[in-house]
Amino acid sequence: MMPLTLADPGEKNLIKKIGGSPDIKKHLEDLGFVAGGEVSVVTVAGGNVIVNIKETRIAISRQMAQKIMI
Repeated sequence: MMPLTLADPGEKNLIKKIGGSPDIKKHLEDLGFVAGGEVSVVTVAGGNVIVNIKETRIAISRQMAQKIMI
């Protein structure tokens, strides 16, 4: 298990766990980051991580991406 920030761009990954406080977990779940979901990193730009999840591109901070374990 490793944080999403270490994933190779373009590689599809399965989300295994979401860490952080209950507020952060809820926020990430609202964005579609749930255990068992598929996510891929598009690129890392200026401290943000752009990901594809549920056929949508979302930019999240590097700190948030660190809490998503794949």
